Amino acid sequence: MKIKKVKISCWRSVKALEIDFQDMMVFIGQNNHGKSNILSAILFFFGEIKHQELDFNYGSHELYVEILFSGLDDNDKTTFKKYLTVDNEVRVRKTAYFGGSFDYNGYIENPIDEFLQEQNVGSYTKREIAEDLPFYPYLPSSGRLSKQDIVDAQAAYIKNNRVDLRYELEQTNFLGLKSVAKGIFGDVYFIPAIKDASDDFSTKEASAFGKLYSQVIDSMSESNPVWKEIKDKLFTLFGTLNKVDGDGNENTSRPEELTNFERELSKELEHWSAEIDVEVIPPNINDVFRANTQVWVNDGVRTDIRRKGHGLQRALTFALIKVISDQLKKVREQDNTEEAKSRSISNSTYFILEEPELYLHPQAQRALFDSLLGLSETKNQVLLCTHASALIDVEKYSSICIVKKDSDAEGTKICQFAGDLFVGDGKKDFNLAYWINPDRSELFFAKKVVLVEGPTDKTIIPLLARRLGVFKYEYTLIDCGSKTAIPLYARLLNKFSIPYVAVYDRDYQAGKSQQAIDAANRDTALVESEVQSNLGNSVVFVNDIEEELGLPAGSKNKPYVALSYVSTSEFILSSQLEAKIRAIYT
Repeated sequence: MKIKKVKISCWRSVKALEIDFQDMMVFIGQNNHGKSNILSAILFFFGEIKHQELDFNYGSHELYVEILFSGLDDNDKTTFKKYLTVDNEVRVRKTAYFGGSFDYNGYIENPIDEFLQEQNVGSYTKREIAEDLPFYPYLPSSGRLSKQDIVDAQAAYIKNNRVDLRYELEQTNFLGLKSVAKGIFGDVYFIPAIKDASDDFSTKEASAFGKLYSQVIDSMSESNPVWKEIKDKLFTLFGTLNKVDGDGNENTSRPEELTNFERELSKELEHWSAEIDVEVIPPNINDVFRANTQVWVNDGVRTDIRRKGHGLQRALTFALIKVISDQLKKVREQDNTEEAKSRSISNSTYFILEEPELYLHPQAQRALFDSLLGLSETKNQVLLCTHASALIDVEKYSSICIVKKDSDAEGTKICQFAGDLFVGDGKKDFNLAYWINPDRSELFFAKKVVLVEGPTDKTIIPLLARRLGVFKYEYTLIDCGSKTAIPLYARLLNKFSIPYVAVYDRDYQAGKSQQAIDAANRDTALVESEVQSNLGNSVVFVNDIEEELGLPAGSKNKPYVALSYVSTSEFILSSQLEAKIRAIYT
């Protein structure tokens, strides 16, 4: 099963938030706006972290994280059958209270009639009360009534009769447990922004490497004949050290040194009427191998992982994640036993990463993104927060969630869009434009986006802005590739509520035919039709930026020629162009 929707209330900087989830979720935004708080809320739900008093939003005495799961397999449907909706989804809420306690509760289709509600079963265990209720024929005819008897009778009555139901949060504990066992919803792998990679590669079962290594050892223990033989010999060896053997008979081959040792100790305790029995317990050979394993890394120099650079440490951690994913996939494909189908723990896997780009160069970041994307396409779910444009794909805009916090009073908010942005060839045109210039993902991190037609505009506009003293680093210029592509980007920015300015050419150059001018007018109309006044505006060059600069028409290598011209002492910035540059950076 996978996360379909998350609802967060009063967790840290979040007052109230609802997020739609994809197989891969990328949370982006300014520092201290709440990206990590969203990830931590999900970790809290899965039992990976415990809540503390500082986790409660200011003034709150109760917080909760609610998750709607979809895509349940047969095993999940069996485990969570009480909570299944008609759409085969399950909604669960984890509530924490100021002071330390917490509850898990699921949403159920609860009968409107109180006598059929499970939370009331304790009121009907006396037969004289139960015999007046409609479900009484479904109870045992004699004997003391237990709560389970009442629950079974309620269920039988609901199954065989028309009952009015309402979907609501149950009053009893989820699955009848006071605390849902960690892992029942699936495996969670969390990689925080700052972490010693040696923790991941320790042989402790709680570590990522330890989990995988344990699987390898357990597999050897069950199938490798040499391993089995060693375990048997070790058990026999330790058995010779005790007074009695495994069958309870006297051990005649016990070493005399141990027997004498016991006798001397017991002699000293005679006046206490006590004696000593030294028993040697055979070690679990699997645990012995786990505890005595050391991971070495050889990159020309063989050392432990702690002595390697942060970049290699990070790469090793993600390599480990990839191997874990591949192993999980194989297990799921091969494990068709009845035991596997009936077990209560979900087969789902969630990878949660906080700023995974740290210590990685740009090429490694792009490779990491491809790996994470592949991970999300193999029945896993990947959640990450990042400041790197290399970990964003504009084409997969539905996975992007922009996190904002305009004020402490409002708290953390999000902006996302999962609908269809384009129709017809629009999506293909947009994807082609993006493929030519993939650094356009930077637009999601900008305070304001400047959409321009081509490379000359992108080169000259910021240079002139610097000369005028109005340049802003938080404004990102996006080379859209053409005037016709500007509306596609404007549409994307509208959906994510990112401020922008569309800078385009009027294209009325001398010598143009009426047909060409008509085409330019159509392109202009398309741009203006997409510009939303509450988010964007437009700046129009008379014909093109070259003409505004005073360059002769027909120049080749326009960006270089324009840059060289603007850099000369003869260049004079016209008041008209100056006004437009200032308008762009307003």
